[in-house]
Amino acid sequence: MTFLDQARELLREHPVVDGHNDLPWALREQVRYDLDARDIATDQHAHLHTDIPRLRAGGVGAQYWSVYVRSDLPGAVPATLEQIDCVRQLIDRHPDALRAALTAADMEAARAEGRIASLMGAEGGHSIANSLGTLRGLYALGVRYMTLTHNDNVDWADSATDVSKAGGLTAFGREVVREMNREGMLVDLSHVAATTMRDALDVSAAPVIFSHSSARAVCDHPRNIPDDVLERLPANGGVAMVTFVPKFVLQAAVDWTAAADDNMRAHGFHHLDTTAEAMAVHRAFETANPRPVATVATVADHLDHMREVAGVDHLGIGGDYDGTAFTPEGLGDVSGYPRLLAELLERGWSTSDLAKLTWQNAVRVLGAAEDVARDLRATRAPSHATIESLDG
Repeated sequence: MTFLDQARELLREHPVVDGHNDLPWALREQVRYDLDARDIATDQHAHLHTDIPRLRAGGVGAQYWSVYVRSDLPGAVPATLEQIDCVRQLIDRHPDALRAALTAADMEAARAEGRIASLMGAEGGHSIANSLGTLRGLYALGVRYMTLTHNDNVDWADSATDVSKAGGLTAFGREVVREMNREGMLVDLSHVAATTMRDALDVSAAPVIFSHSSARAVCDHPRNIPDDVLERLPANGGVAMVTFVPKFVLQAAVDWTAAADDNMRAHGFHHLDTTAEAMAVHRAFETANPRPVATVATVADHLDHMREVAGVDHLGIGGDYDGTAFTPEGLGDVSGYPRLLAELLERGWSTSDLAKLTWQNAVRVLGAAEDVARDLRATRAPSHATIESLDG
């Protein structure tokens, strides 16, 4: 039996929980949520990284669908609600393949039924518009993690890719973390500055996650996790979910991407734009400047390092499919997870290690957040603090 055969066999019992997929945003951008025009029950490889046949081929058993909206988009809250509505429509359209999941028990039930547990994560604190009531509203609608920032700072937290303003979390930012703990919403530290990571770990009573981040010691990009933060995950109980985005995992790609982003802006496009017109600009740049190619081994190098620093109990996977223009060789879409597991098997990872990486750790961390919330709700009323009252 080959390593790839072993990987596929393992995934039948311990499927992948992927921490971050931007399919809803891709559907918004490409077809304005016309789900007939992008029917994910059929092969959509010409347009998307994600469809149900390839999720099945990749051994995906649970997916956190990102309900991301751009931080510079006017009306972030209603746009986030539209993203949530998109996920609900996807689940309703494909009941044989997808099952809504709000809890760790729901994830296990979906696995037992052979369906893909569908959870939601909000990517960026701008989605709550400085309102704890809005935060609770998103939780009530099914959002089970919130990334504290996206690429830009919010008023109460610093982003990894913006100029420091708060120095981490403000007083209101710490209250956001406490209220997330009370609700049972996972605190996601992808995209945030290292100072914000450390402040959140100081405050959070529940395990945190990194829904799609890799190791800064392997690739020195501010979106990645420093070793001192990885070292704190065992005490916190959290999970770091390695991402596949080449510009975060391969140092040569970091430099190439900076030049490509400058080129996009020079042509009048946002550097994250994945519309056909923007991608044509990307392709022209790539023709003139061949991009460095990340591989399955590149991602595995990150996981080897993260296991050494944080331990195998604190690792997961967050591919960021449909949220990136480029992918590693061998991990071109959601069907590629078995290739990563085969690479890790060849490197000596045990099947019990891989079961933790793919399924067990992510399910455990959501269940732990639920337990913390149950205790906190018994002693703590909902917070009605405002950013003005705490930050001045």
